[in-house]
Amino acid sequence: MTENGEQYHSSDSDLDEPDFDDPADFVDDISDAELLADCGLEKPSLDDRMDTVIVVDNIPCVKPDRLDKLRKVIHKIMARFGEIANEHYPTGGDGETKGYVFLEYKSAQEAASAVKTAHGYRLDKSHVFSVHAFSDFEKYSDVDEKWKVPEMQEYVPQDNLHYWLSEPECIDQFALSYLGGDKTAICANAIPEATPVVERAHWTEGYLRWSPNGTYLATMHKQGIALWGGPAFTRIARFAHRDVKFLDFSPCERFLVTFCPHPEKADEAALVWDLRTGLRKRSFVCGDESSRWPLFRWNRDGKYFAKQGSGLISVYETETFGLLDKKSIQAKGVQDFLWSPVDDVIAFWVPEDSQNPARVSIMGIPSRNEIRSKTLFNVSTCKLYWQKRGEYLCVKVDRFASKNKKTITTNLEIFSLKEKEIPVNQVEVKNVLAAFAWEPIGSKFVTVEGVAPLQTVKFFRVEPGGSITHLPNSLEKRSCNMLSWSPQGQYVVMGYLPQGALEFCDSSDMCIMSTTEHFQATEVDWDPTGRYVVSQVSWWNQKSGDHGYIVWSFQGKPLSRGTRENFCQLIWRPRPPSLLTPEDLQEIRKDMKKYQREFDMKDRMSQTKTSKELVDRRRTMMKDFVDYRRRKGGESKKRQAELVRIREGMRKPDAREETIEEETFEFLVSETSIVLDQ
Repeated sequence: MTENGEQYHSSDSDLDEPDFDDPADFVDDISDAELLADCGLEKPSLDDRMDTVIVVDNIPCVKPDRLDKLRKVIHKIMARFGEIANEHYPTGGDGETKGYVFLEYKSAQEAASAVKTAHGYRLDKSHVFSVHAFSDFEKYSDVDEKWKVPEMQEYVPQDNLHYWLSEPECIDQFALSYLGGDKTAICANAIPEATPVVERAHWTEGYLRWSPNGTYLATMHKQGIALWGGPAFTRIARFAHRDVKFLDFSPCERFLVTFCPHPEKADEAALVWDLRTGLRKRSFVCGDESSRWPLFRWNRDGKYFAKQGSGLISVYETETFGLLDKKSIQAKGVQDFLWSPVDDVIAFWVPEDSQNPARVSIMGIPSRNEIRSKTLFNVSTCKLYWQKRGEYLCVKVDRFASKNKKTITTNLEIFSLKEKEIPVNQVEVKNVLAAFAWEPIGSKFVTVEGVAPLQTVKFFRVEPGGSITHLPNSLEKRSCNMLSWSPQGQYVVMGYLPQGALEFCDSSDMCIMSTTEHFQATEVDWDPTGRYVVSQVSWWNQKSGDHGYIVWSFQGKPLSRGTRENFCQLIWRPRPPSLLTPEDLQEIRKDMKKYQREFDMKDRMSQTKTSKELVDRRRTMMKDFVDYRRRKGGESKKRQAELVRIREGMRKPDAREETIEEETFEFLVSETSIVLDQ
């Protein structure tokens, strides 16, 4: 039927279909590759796009009415690793979720980052995320059901990372860098001359850093950080963080923080690593707070670390690397904070505003209970100083003395944390406070007041109950801008840097044991035992001058000197805390005279042995020189005879055989007049 309604009649020829069969003699010479060139030969695989999908297990099971809230929470947590393209929450017959979710990211890198970082994230007490890549499920499903005995791996002994602690003579080590950082050496502090242990070129591209207990030596490179240890200082681990500029260890040596001010990705400015596994635990975006280093401050055992932000302090726990209690400590305008060296306690101060005065607070973690606080008025700025044992906290307070805020006065607020109700006592500073330092072991502290060269060094002691006593015999008319206590207390070095003036003081009787100088010294450091002090002139700080270091005894006697071209840095190798109990230490002190005689004898033997070794070495060098001279003399005579033969018996006159004329000069040396009695 046509459109006009006319009936259409078809003939047999109209119904015949065309013949598409190939002729009998046709040969197909076209390959499948040519036919499918436009379509592509890659066959679809079950793994396609699966590397961008992850599974987050152990999330809360919720009813349909709470699903939207759960979606927002999960999306907020997981979106920090990248853009989420798709998500699916499997549900049961009643619409309740089954406790896991499928998430698809835009890239495989984002999915891998989410698996590595979010695994183990604690949502609450009952829900800890278990995050896996979706592609892992097929791998696990292909496991052979028949168990095979694993091959026995050959045991590879690990280096003893604490070998130097068993050194019979208890000689400490230090690392030094010279030639502008191109050469690095680890030396044993033998007296009178340091003994190299390991020396390498181009070992680091930045500064050196020991871990808190001296187990690892960290070196900086453009690609990241490397850790070294053991007797031969073999490489233990590497941590990739391009253009890293700063690093820091946790006190327990379990975690490492690396920082790059201009990272390729904004959320990778600061990275926290696990030293044992080498895995990255968490990354941080850094804003204005990046100018403050260390960026994170650790508590005594590495269980918590905290970061200061705008009006808050964020405390993180290392079990999950999440924010403690999922919220920060609100402290409007907070300027600084410090952890107690021995307790899970934070001290911080906030400045005054239009309605509230300044305040210093001491807060317990994780309870966040305020242990003690003190209100301060007319405050310009504050600085916090913890005593090493955590028994005392000093707050240096600079106040405006007049309404025009041009005159500043200073006083010290001393908190006695071990006393009942934590009393606070005040020390008035009548002049400019140039330096302050706590005695590491004990209750004394020292201040430097005034302007050089008319400064006064004062010593104070905190008495039981919290009262403060000004000790007699202040040191007046001094030039001092640096204080360095011995790790064992009692002895303190007072320095005026970079002029290089040094004074060694015994605080038990205010006796100056030695007054000396190391011109242009830039730094003074004690060794871990408190027996030696090193002063150094660093090429990094002083481009001209006599670069090197001097090792002093605790009494100020120079013991050894080291001069290196373009000397940069010397750092003592720390020691871990002693395993001796207070009772053990008390017994040792009782028998100190006996030990002292033994040590004096060993020191004399060591000096004799060292002197003998030095003399033997010099004698060997002289013998080698004499042998070399004799050998070269014989070669010269043979050459002279050959020259005479070549010149047919004509021998060139020896300059030494020329006539030598001797002249005698007389001059008056001295004149003495003696008057004889007539």
